Amino acid sequence: MTNKLVLIISLYLVFSLQVNAQDNLVHTPKGALVKVFTSNPGDKIKLNDVITFDVIQKTEKDSVLFSSYTLGHPLKIQVQPSQNAGDLMDVFPLLTAKDSAYVKVPSDSVFKGHEDQRPPFLAKGSSLIFILKISKVQSLDDAMTEVKTAEMTAANKYIADHKLTVTTTASGLKYVITQPSLKRKPLPGDTLLVNYTGRTIDGKVFDSSLQAEAQKANLQQGDRKYEPIKVVVGQGQVIKGWDEGLLLLNEGSRAEFIIPSGLGYGAEGAGSDIAPYSTLVFDVELVKIKPTKPAVSKPAAKKAPAKKHTTAKKKS
Repeated sequence: MTNKLVLIISLYLVFSLQVNAQDNLVHTPKGALVKVFTSNPGDKIKLNDVITFDVIQKTEKDSVLFSSYTLGHPLKIQVQPSQNAGDLMDVFPLLTAKDSAYVKVPSDSVFKGHEDQRPPFLAKGSSLIFILKISKVQSLDDAMTEVKTAEMTAANKYIADHKLTVTTTASGLKYVITQPSLKRKPLPGDTLLVNYTGRTIDGKVFDSSLQAEAQKANLQQGDRKYEPIKVVVGQGQVIKGWDEGLLLLNEGSRAEFIIPSGLGYGAEGAGSDIAPYSTLVFDVELVKIKPTKPAVSKPAAKKAPAKKHTTAKKKS
C-alpha cells in the first residue's frame, strides 16, 4: 500500500471518526478533550515509556498541518511530563498499544504566554485536532537496547559491505589506517591541522574540508574556506571519537574513523543530516602537528631557594 493511499484512507477515517467525536470525551488536566476509539488489553502508557505512533494534525476546518503518513514513517518519542496541552503528554497515559484516539486541543492553551508565535490560521478560540494511532509501547530500557542493537547491526553491515579490517578501541571507536606515516604522533594539547570528509553510515556526505569532495556531494557550505581545520586535540573541542582517534595517527597519515553515536552526537543528533544514535564515518588526514610550547620559567632570584616549575596548560 502506497503512502498516498494510506493518507487518503487515514483522512477518510479522520472524517468518519469526528462525526461522533463529541460523545464520551475525557478532559485532561491541561484542557484537551480526548475520545479513545479502542479498548485494547495491556498496560496503559507510563511516564518515561517510549512510544511509536502515527498522527494526523489538522485544523477544525480539516486543513492537514502534519501527517506522519506523508512523512513516511511513524514518530517515536519518550513520554515526559506535560508542558502544555499541545504536547499530548497527558493524553498518552490514557492509551495502550494499538489504541487510537481523537484529541481536541484549544489553541489558546498552546500559545498561552507566547501569542506572537500563533499562526494566522489559528484564531483565538479555535482548536487543533489530532488523530492518534499507537503502534508500539516500550520501556526506556527496552527501547535503548533496540536502538543500540540496530546501530551496531548497521555499523557491522557497513564494515562487511566495504570489506574493512578495523581496529576497535576499548571505547568502541573503529578505525582503519589508509595511509601510514612514520612521523610523530600528537600529544594532548597539540594543535592539529586536519582535512576530513564526514558521512552517515548509508553514505550521505554531510561535511567536508575538501572542495572536491564537497562539490562531488553537492554540499552547500556558503563561503566556507576549503582548508584543513585547526583542532587542539584532547581538549573537548571536537566529538569524543575525533579526540581519541586523532591521537592514534601519525603526522601525514590518513585514516577512516567509524564512530558510534556514544562518541559522536548521541541521542540529540546534529542538524537534519545526523539523526539521533547515528554511527558516523570520517575520512581524515592529519596534515600537520603544531606541538604545544611549554611555558618558559623565569630564573630564580639570587639567594632564593630553587623552585620547581611545572608547565601550565593553556586555556582554550
